[in-house]
Amino acid sequence: MDTIAIFEAKSRLSEILAAVEHGKEFTVTRHGEPIARIVPFHQAPSAEAVAKSRAMIARLRAARDAAPVDDFDLREAIDEGRD
Repeated sequence: MDTIAIFEAKSRLSEILAAVEHGKEFTVTRHGEPIARIVPFHQAPSAEAVAKSRAMIARLRAARDAAPVDDFDLREAIDEGRD
C-alpha cells in the first residue's frame, strides 16, 4: 500500500483513482499521520457486513465462554478415537 500526502492526493486524484481501479491501495496522510485509505470499492466492507461480523464474533465468544471447561487430555482423546 502506497502512502500519499493529502495535498498530493488532491492534485493527482484522477491518477490515483485510476490506479485504485486496478487494485492499488493508498494511505492518505496529513503531516505524516494517516487519516484515510483509498481502496477499490469491491474490497471495502459495508457497514452492514462489519456489523454482522462483529455480532458473529460476539456470539462465538459467548458460546466459548459458556462452554464447560473440564480436565481434557488430548492424548487420551486421540487414543480413544483410534479404538
